[in-house]
Amino acid sequence: GRIGIGAQMVGLARGAFDAALAHAHERKQFGTAVADFQGMQFQYARAAGDIEAARVMVYNAARLKECGMPFVAEAAMAKLRASEVAQSVASQAIDWMGGVGFTRGLPAEKFYRDSKIGTIYEGTSNIQLLTIAKSIQAKFK
Repeated sequence: GRIGIGAQMVGLARGAFDAALAHAHERKQFGTAVADFQGMQFQYARAAGDIEAARVMVYNAARLKECGMPFVAEAAMAKLRASEVAQSVASQAIDWMGGVGFTRGLPAEKFYRDSKIGTIYEGTSNIQLLTIAKSIQAKFK
């Protein structure tokens, strides 16, 4: 379901993040690890926050479901956000790894390809938005 896909996308984002950051800490430019440049630090700090926010949304949707409470809108929000974060982080991971980031056989390229499916199965992103909007509308009618 949507919660499971959201969890899968959070894991994918984290995997892409970890692989790229390991590389960025090893790769040197001008005698300095790429991860030590301020511009890079800003990018991976934001990505880490995005991953954590998506993770919390997925956990919340799972908690609601487990408690027998309404969870459809929260599951749609979690799946939507997690799939967007996975695509964004996977794309950034390729950038952070430089030329080798898009090399077949390395994890970043596979994470990037795999991230796209998160916006498609268990309902496209537009279907998630429609589900969320209907839930909001119901509260105001």
